[in-house]
Amino acid sequence: MADLTGKRIAIIATSHFEEAELVQPRDELRKLGAEVKVYSTSTDPIQAVEGDTDPTQKVEVDGTFADVDVASVDAVVVPGGTVNADTIRTDETAQKIVQDATAAGKPLAVICHAPWLLVSAGLAKGRRLTSYSSLVDDLRNAGAEWVDEEVVVDGTLITSRNPNDIPAFIDAISRSLVATDAGDA
Repeated sequence: MADLTGKRIAIIATSHFEEAELVQPRDELRKLGAEVKVYSTSTDPIQAVEGDTDPTQKVEVDGTFADVDVASVDAVVVPGGTVNADTIRTDETAQKIVQDATAAGKPLAVICHAPWLLVSAGLAKGRRLTSYSSLVDDLRNAGAEWVDEEVVVDGTLITSRNPNDIPAFIDAISRSLVATDAGDA
């Protein structure tokens, strides 16, 4: 696995995110040496769910969306969960975070229902991506080419379908961060 020592990753989410889609990438990327922080709409802990409906743990956050300085992070990750994704897509600060990450050429990794944020932020058009299957029409209507693959990398945009794809999702994030280093050398 890649050594991500010195890499800084921001995860943005609201309550009712799919637990595995935040916790597993956070923990695995930390094991690889990255500094991973979680941001939300407030500094209150956010509620995780499993299968969109069953509350699990609460996750501490490191700051608010307003605290995210895209210039000081190496990547942005957005977990799914239907309620989280539907909430975050309407948050203008969250939209700006993903727009800024894209404009800066930084890896932006979104999974499951989180590509709704790409639609609302105007980032889906002309992109090849995947998502939870119920988003197919939304993404195609936004001008994206939707494919049914466990992970799709289109430039610095990384998308995956669901919790079963998390290992490939994490691997793509890691590879993207290492490739960014190689490009900087």
